[in-house]
Amino acid sequence: MPEADQAPALSATLRAVNESANWVSGMAFERGVPSEYELRKHTYAELKQRGLGAQAAQHTIKKVRDAYTTLKANIRAGNLGKPGGKRRIKVESKPIVFRPEAAHPYDDRCLSWQYDAHTVSMWTTAGRLKNICFVCSADALKTLREHRKGESDLIERDGAFYLVAVCDIPEAPVNENPHGFHGVDLGVVNIATASTGYRAAGRGMNRHRKRQLELRRKLQAKGTKSAKRRLKHRSRKESRHAANVNHIISKTIVTTAERTGAGIALEDLTGIRDRVRLRKDQRTTLHSWSFHQLASFVEYKAKRAGVPLVYVDPAYTSQQCSECGYIDRKNRVDQATFACRSCGALMHADDNASHNIGRKGEAVWISGRESRVPATP
Repeated sequence: MPEADQAPALSATLRAVNESANWVSGMAFERGVPSEYELRKHTYAELKQRGLGAQAAQHTIKKVRDAYTTLKANIRAGNLGKPGGKRRIKVESKPIVFRPEAAHPYDDRCLSWQYDAHTVSMWTTAGRLKNICFVCSADALKTLREHRKGESDLIERDGAFYLVAVCDIPEAPVNENPHGFHGVDLGVVNIATASTGYRAAGRGMNRHRKRQLELRRKLQAKGTKSAKRRLKHRSRKESRHAANVNHIISKTIVTTAERTGAGIALEDLTGIRDRVRLRKDQRTTLHSWSFHQLASFVEYKAKRAGVPLVYVDPAYTSQQCSECGYIDRKNRVDQATFACRSCGALMHADDNASHNIGRKGEAVWISGRESRVPATP
């Protein structure tokens, strides 16, 4: 929460370091993206002449090199298409560009925290600014005081400034002998269905996404200045809402497992968007499905609570009967109904899948636990 005379200095600093980062990126691209040490030899002196401090120059060079490392990893993983594809050719044919208000890292040499006073002191291109106020919740302040370690990123978003601090929080001891595993089936109609009976319906989330999509279409079609202003104002609103819903769901799942002394089993859905083939009108729903974010929220909350978590192969979990184990595609009558053709068990399809996932999770955990026992001499 900078004062009126402090905000311009922070904004100017971000623009200066990101403009310098774009210059460094161009140099790196011309020289075939050399190592960080080599890149520093070619750019450090120029960055100092541009008015950047020693640490700011070092962080700018490292930020550029890390960006190219990430790009290379994405290309190797095939996330940007196959060789010769339009998207891949586009990203490989030009240097990486940083937005004027993109994040810039600060370490303890150029940023200091005064927790009691709720202020920070940080380097800017206009000199060191002191007594910049910051606000956060009481829990966040306690976490900062006890666990902050390493760098903090300064970000400007919609005219507001944020400091994203790295906190190294120790993991709780994992419960090595859980009382079973709670299977969690992830989906679109029902965001998450746990074998405990908990079900997070996706109707509200899907309705919210549909409404946001229609609003974006209308505003984009209108094309006026006020419409563009409204589009900017509404940007990221859907993602913030989805993240909040995923936080609520993941907290419910983890706290239930912690209270009952059980573990959590999740489906490994890696690559599902590449494997599944859908009609054109269904693609938006699939690509809006934030299952990875929900799984990551469950994972880090489980680590903090000491709850065991495993990922299982989702194959046949929706076709197998959780009562008798019989597998048949015809067991799945429709999206919501499961009727076993062998034993006649009738239940909600997602409940059935969650029980199968939980059983697989227990088998995976036992197998992993046994593999950790040293062999008898």
